[in-house]
Amino acid sequence: MSDPSATNLRPQPDPLIPRDHAWHPPALAPAYKTSVLRSPQRPLVAHESTLSEGTGPVFGTEAIGPLDNDLLRNFAQQGAPIGPRILVHGRLCDETGRGVPGAMIEIWQANAGGRYRHRNDGYLAALDPNFGGCGRTLTDDRGAYVFRTVMPGPYPWPNNVNDWRPAHIHFSIFGSGFGQRLITQMYFEGDPHIPLCPILNAIPDARAVDQLIAPLDMAATAPMDARAYRFDLVLRGRRSTYFETRPEGN
Repeated sequence: MSDPSATNLRPQPDPLIPRDHAWHPPALAPAYKTSVLRSPQRPLVAHESTLSEGTGPVFGTEAIGPLDNDLLRNFAQQGAPIGPRILVHGRLCDETGRGVPGAMIEIWQANAGGRYRHRNDGYLAALDPNFGGCGRTLTDDRGAYVFRTVMPGPYPWPNNVNDWRPAHIHFSIFGSGFGQRLITQMYFEGDPHIPLCPILNAIPDARAVDQLIAPLDMAATAPMDARAYRFDLVLRGRRSTYFETRPEGN
């Protein structure tokens, strides 16, 4: 019999950690109207995670280009995007505070007027011809990442007559398998729409909301260019960032 250690098989990853329902919001939050139809109507059934969920498929990281984390330039055609220029940076850490290197982080966002470059976005704000609204990067050896972009604008949404989403940026993190993909949103310190948002108000613990609000980081600001906001993400444990996806856990 051949030596199993001599094969090219990847080690089996740890199982996904179940979601802490005391930390995450309930599936049914009537003030967030679409949750009424999307919330389960029957008791939840737990399933063990599978090997394929933990090991693949994995999106290729070798195709990342030099401008992919620079939303000021990666879509610009004839000029710079309109709006306040910002840097968004931080670290991706495990539950012990160690940086996670080599993880792919993607972001997407509305432009400075609050409109997405998406065919289903019907908001009256103008599209910016020099802003695509998407970027991606890999964390470095310390788990650090950085994006250059513009401050997204708030926008109205058809939840109630006068509901507005706070300015925010969507984050997606890819681990070593598709089952480890995590999605969350980053908000900005001082935004008056944050306490009014029905989606954020569905999160029962104020500490979880605070983890989603990036503080202004003047120490990292680019003088005469861009303000900086710091947004650290923690994958597991008591300090875990609130993630929207994966009821199996993170």
